[in-house]
Amino acid sequence: MATPRKTSLLLGLVALSLLSIASAEIFFEERFDDGWENRWVKSDWKKDEKMAGDWNHTSGKWNGDPNDKGIQTTEDYRFYAISAEFPEFNNKDKTLVFQFSVKHEQKLDCGGGYMKLLSGKVDQKNFGGETPYSIMFGPDICGYSTKKVHAIFTRNGKNHLIKKDVPCETDQLTHVYTLIVRPDATYSILIDNNEKQSGSLYTDWDILPPKTIKDPEAKKPEDWDDKEYIPDPEDKKPEGYDDIPKEIPDADAKKPEDWDDEEDGEWTAPTIPNPEYKGPWKPKQIKNPNYKGKWKAPMIDNPDFKDDPDIYVYPNLKYVATELWQVKSGTLFDNILVCDDPEYAKKFAEETWEKLKDAEKAAFDELEKKREEEERKEDPVDSDDEKEDDADAGTDSDAEKNAEADIEDVDDDAHDEL
Repeated sequence: MATPRKTSLLLGLVALSLLSIASAEIFFEERFDDGWENRWVKSDWKKDEKMAGDWNHTSGKWNGDPNDKGIQTTEDYRFYAISAEFPEFNNKDKTLVFQFSVKHEQKLDCGGGYMKLLSGKVDQKNFGGETPYSIMFGPDICGYSTKKVHAIFTRNGKNHLIKKDVPCETDQLTHVYTLIVRPDATYSILIDNNEKQSGSLYTDWDILPPKTIKDPEAKKPEDWDDKEYIPDPEDKKPEGYDDIPKEIPDADAKKPEDWDDEEDGEWTAPTIPNPEYKGPWKPKQIKNPNYKGKWKAPMIDNPDFKDDPDIYVYPNLKYVATELWQVKSGTLFDNILVCDDPEYAKKFAEETWEKLKDAEKAAFDELEKKREEEERKEDPVDSDDEKEDDADAGTDSDAEKNAEADIEDVDDDAHDEL
């Protein structure tokens, strides 16, 4: 049983936690409930080309709560662009938290699920892929090679991509992506409330030149020995080593009965590799007693580096948006949050995603089960015959897999160029 002192301490910590959450500053929070259309502007980007896709307000084909709706892309081979405005703010001396959930119901082969924060004045009706942004964040999937989380910061008109690899989720369920940027220029990237990457804006992006560089004037000393191993001077070539032939006549070979020496010439036995032959002789290698290691130029202060204590600051954040090209539609965004408190964002994710994830997974599994049953009804195949066919066609299946891999490589190359 807890003592009165422990109980009091526990209640105090709970109260402190609730106070912290209550004091969180919420710059933008969108659950896509009634009236969401009044807060968002659908862009006319690509509309003249008849390539603009429309959004659907829905909870999707499977969900944890049919009343928990987001916005979903609806047409294949279309561009999508939409944005919402919030009161402009400056994140100087504040932690910036950018969080949203995304679900790829279409089993995405190649496409993004990222969102953007924009600064200053934006023409929302013409917002599109060329519109400058401040931060771009979220998952990107394309083939086998690209399954990562984008985290891009824009400075002086240049986009800086994160240098670390952050794998994203690739299934057809809802996942929550969170970016946290702190005033000390550190960051964290979370997926489903679990930290996947962290570090510093100084080191994990090339926003500023590096603080130190290799001394361009430094040269390796002439007496620097960087050979880790050397030939053993005591090792001597065995006598007769060079006399061992590489090939020898095949002792088991016999002259063919129809061999005619006059017509075919004198018969000689064919040669075979000599099992005694060991190749050109080389002395064994030993540790070099004079080895000093691999030489590296010393690091010096970079004369081009100028510190920017505001490297994390965006003074005019004013819009949240997304713009996508979708070959296969079905991506659904929901529960978007911009605030200054990671603990509030965690609780927000727990309330909007975690308590529904098991029900969503159950709904998805049930639909998959029904789909598989329908497929079996439409195309009944004896399981034993199918197994035999699969075994006989093993080589063909491998070839098909290799061909599919080649096609994916081509798709990946096209995605990288984009």
